[in-house]
Amino acid sequence: MLASMLKITENRTLRRTFGYFLAWTILGLFMFSQGIVQSRFSNDPSPWTHHLTGWMVGVYVWFLLTPGIRWLGRRFPLERRYWLRRAILHTSIAFVVALLQLATEAAILHWIGVFPMYMKTFEATFFFLLIIGFHQGILTYWSVLALQQGFAWYLRYEERKQEALRLELRSSQLERQLVQAHLGALKMQLQPHFLFNTLNAIMVLVRQEKGREAEEMLGRLSDLLRCVLDDVDTQEIPVRREMEYLQLYLSIEQVRFQDRLRVEIAVAPEVLDAAVPHMILQPIVENAIRHGIGRSSTAGRLQISACLVAGRLELRVLDDGPGLLQNAPAQSRGIGLANTRARLEQLYGTEARLIVEDAEGGGVLATMLLPCRTLAMDPGTERMETNALHGFAG
Repeated sequence: MLASMLKITENRTLRRTFGYFLAWTILGLFMFSQGIVQSRFSNDPSPWTHHLTGWMVGVYVWFLLTPGIRWLGRRFPLERRYWLRRAILHTSIAFVVALLQLATEAAILHWIGVFPMYMKTFEATFFFLLIIGFHQGILTYWSVLALQQGFAWYLRYEERKQEALRLELRSSQLERQLVQAHLGALKMQLQPHFLFNTLNAIMVLVRQEKGREAEEMLGRLSDLLRCVLDDVDTQEIPVRREMEYLQLYLSIEQVRFQDRLRVEIAVAPEVLDAAVPHMILQPIVENAIRHGIGRSSTAGRLQISACLVAGRLELRVLDDGPGLLQNAPAQSRGIGLANTRARLEQLYGTEARLIVEDAEGGGVLATMLLPCRTLAMDPGTERMETNALHGFAG
């Protein structure tokens, strides 16, 4: 592992060094092209090889000094708090580096023997280069430093941007987890509510010595809870699956009400795979039975439908009970409907609505409007036959 990391670091250093060498070589050739044109216009008798050697020696000395300049840039960055002090420091260093570069270049050029008319001795060579190249040396130092600082600022900017993206992603994940936790809490609050009501109904049957009915209700409750546990961590299920839950729940209520409860279910085929919140209809149907049919001494009818209206999924639950009470609209309050509205808001925001109102012919109509999108079921999940969804009679 350590050897691999060292290998990666070594390769990166070699690539960076080659990049610096190539950049200085290109700069030297560019300056050579300018120098050769100037020499031709000034009738300089020196051969072009002398000009090429002079320029390339100069830039390669700067190539050797580049790592040191970069180190100085990292050691003394031009930060806003110390910009004046650091600018003075780097200007002083630039003077020293320019003199060092010129001295090194003078020694090499004198040793090679180029431009013999101007560079007869080391002193003459250094003085000649000092006159024509000192200011350029200071600018070169600042150019290398500026590139190093600019690249460092760019890296810091990218790091801050990546960190901001990571924080935004983390915030989004935490927000999603919070929403899921809230939805899970609402489901956990809803399911015990339904369970307690069903158990109370079973206790009533036991006290009335209706053992067969109580046993039948317990069996159907067991089937329903088994199905609920299959999707306990799921927030959305297809309409067909939701209707399966509803059929199981209604079979329990059928034991209680016998011939007093008549149910009609109609589901349009095109919405069978549309997504709905898990167990979203059960509290609405429970409310309709409890406050509608349960308040009447005669037989009651419950109509449940699901269809597509203007591109949205419409779920309707209609009972023919006494309707909303003016002073205490129980069907518009309570834990079941309150949780239903809270779940819709968490899942869909303003795209979903639940409307509970008096129906025109009597009773109460609960209408739920949801955004319509397909949610395919797991192929391994047991499905209800489609034609069974178009009629449920008690």
